[in-house]
Amino acid sequence: MLVGGHVSTSGGLVKAHERAVEIGGDAMQIFNQSPRMWRPTVWKDDDVAEFRSLMEDGPIKSVVIHAVYLINLAAPEEEVRSKSLESMKHALRVGDAIERIVEALQKCLAEVPGCRLLLEDTAGAGGTIGRSFEELASLIDGTGGDERIGVCLDCCHLLASGYDIRTIDKLSAVIDEFESVVGLDRLACVHVNDSQMPLGSNRDRHALLPNGELGPEGLAAFLSEPRFEGLPALLEGGEGQGATAPQVACARELREAGLKARGGDAKRRGGGRKRSAAGGKKGAGAKKTPAKKPAVKKRAT
Repeated sequence: MLVGGHVSTSGGLVKAHERAVEIGGDAMQIFNQSPRMWRPTVWKDDDVAEFRSLMEDGPIKSVVIHAVYLINLAAPEEEVRSKSLESMKHALRVGDAIERIVEALQKCLAEVPGCRLLLEDTAGAGGTIGRSFEELASLIDGTGGDERIGVCLDCCHLLASGYDIRTIDKLSAVIDEFESVVGLDRLACVHVNDSQMPLGSNRDRHALLPNGELGPEGLAAFLSEPRFEGLPALLEGGEGQGATAPQVACARELREAGLKARGGDAKRRGGGRKRSAAGGKKGAGAKKTPAKKPAVKKRAT
């Protein structure tokens, strides 16, 4: 698992890389522009080149771009929708430039080939989409199952949207459900955030690790889940504080506690993340028989 956090790009991509290294990360997440403004950031060519060099030889193994908060591809207002599309396309272009990142929706993918875009599960507030695995699968299916579209799972959002992941067994059942409904090959990143709000609250309020509703046991389970091995696990911070070295160190300690609770073995039943028997992508958009519904759906009512 690649543990890291969200870092500021103030001063450029090289500075962002320095911050990620300073907090002891293996992975990093950035905004490609101000998250509350439409105007895109234009990175200097020499900054991008040096950043790419650092990525080739340095300790950071994965970079994720978080799209801006203003994007609403379902907006009925033409101006908002147009700006949302342009902002999403810009995020993908930045992803191409630094040869990393995550996946995008159909129109953007068609216009900006080569980069991936991740759909993040939501806490379920208001009219948001992505509060359930079924909704994520529907979004992926709606694009024709493009292989570049993947998923980022946020443990705070999972809890807030009603998925009980506070123990190893409960988390395992939830990830079994994700595997059945969406497919593990779609999972490309996880966000590690504790929650100030309880199970099923539909409110996205981050707490510092491990002081929230997930607590030490829930976070240890999440950080040691064997099907997350090899993925970037990114801290975003909480309570007005971003990812810090103490929080990254705390995440590593919680992961070790989780591995110990599992018997020290990150491999689950010899499984891990796997492809379908045919070797293709398993998950939404793939041709497959309908998935069986879990006998008990571990969600709040």
